Amino acid sequence: MAKPGVLESDPGVMVKKAKELKRELQRLVKSIVHDEDCSTETIDQAKETLCVLKELKLRNRSSLSLKLHNKSVASSCPDEFKCPLSKELMRDPVIVASGQTYDRPFIQKWLNAGNRTCPRTHQVLSHTVLTPNHLIREMIEQWSKNQGIELSNTVQYIDEEGLNEADREHFLCLLKKMSSTLSDQKTAAKELRLLTKKYPCFRVLFCDSADAIPQLLKPICGSDSFGSVHPDLQEDVITTLLNISIHDNNKKLVAETPMVIPLLMRALRSGTIETRSNAAAALFTLSALDSNKELIGKSGVLKPLIDLLEEGHPLAMKDVASAIFNICVMHENKARAEKDGAVRVILAKINKQIHVAELLAILALLSSHQRAVHDMGDLGAVPSLLRIIRESSCERNKENCVAILQTICLYDRSKLKEIREEENSHKTISELAKHGTSRAKRKASGILERLNRAVNITHTA
Repeated sequence: MAKPGVLESDPGVMVKKAKELKRELQRLVKSIVHDEDCSTETIDQAKETLCVLKELKLRNRSSLSLKLHNKSVASSCPDEFKCPLSKELMRDPVIVASGQTYDRPFIQKWLNAGNRTCPRTHQVLSHTVLTPNHLIREMIEQWSKNQGIELSNTVQYIDEEGLNEADREHFLCLLKKMSSTLSDQKTAAKELRLLTKKYPCFRVLFCDSADAIPQLLKPICGSDSFGSVHPDLQEDVITTLLNISIHDNNKKLVAETPMVIPLLMRALRSGTIETRSNAAAALFTLSALDSNKELIGKSGVLKPLIDLLEEGHPLAMKDVASAIFNICVMHENKARAEKDGAVRVILAKINKQIHVAELLAILALLSSHQRAVHDMGDLGAVPSLLRIIRESSCERNKENCVAILQTICLYDRSKLKEIREEENSHKTISELAKHGTSRAKRKASGILERLNRAVNITHTA
């Protein structure tokens, strides 16, 4: 298979490709810098992206001389050998329905843009099949030979997504194998996983065909029991789905493909732990779109996510917490999370000091929902939150704790008694009001004012 590259004669494509690679690199570096549990796989992926970016830079330096060479060749060749669109010597001449001949990559780009007319005659095309013009190709090869011009590999034709025809054909072949034998399915799924991880341009291919995602998922959709699917196959397919979802233009398409979210729910419930973790990561990525948050929330996916959070497997915790947080940004989903027992599970994990920062962030998000706040009060959140403020060195955790406490006290004044006892023993809120971040100081001062008002009311009575 040809390695994905760039169309060297088109600087616009190279700039687009470089921007995409830089965005990918920025995402990876951010993960490496800010995530203490960053995997070596992420570091390797960042190195690979840097290598591709370097290769692109080197190609860019030579593109000007290549363009000048192409113009020189085009100026000396017969007009019938030139593509009407590029005005350059054709390397892969094809015939369209109107009978006119064009160079394949340029007429393909014309058709991909939605045009259904012949660029030269303006005739409406009855079909978009491109037929190789062998006669013209042989004539061009003979002329090039006489001129001492080497045509093979002079230019590697690659479309605007950064893929050449061989890449596309290989991609379609892999999808076809997903309907073949188990051995073929496993091989194809493994390669699709690697390609969509390493090359962002392969993620784009799944946008081009309405059947691509259903074809990818077919091997694990057809089984009555997800657990009966071969572990390697289920993991590779779900991980490929995760990789596809990273591309912004794919998020809506993936989430709205009818079989995707139900399949991710099945994966969360009965896949291997790697598959379950990557299913949660896919939901996190897809829920970046507000329209997807609504779709995902209505599907009932929060329940298996919360169940997986309760199981507490270290490999899955961070992805699950991230997915729940993203989904619950939409207010309607907070009610669903509360109903599915999120507050109870989160407080239990926090009390065991498991992923405290991530889970406090979710709790702070849920504190804008009244029923969830009542759950926090009923389940003994106040002492836990006060302990974290007292013992933690993380300013963000303290901010979230005091913000949650303020909301609890707003809905349930009886909890002020617990805070007053804490103040008498440790001055926890007072210390935060003096030495916390600006947000923490504001929240802590609000609680202290409420405590003072409560004391004054008691004395007056």
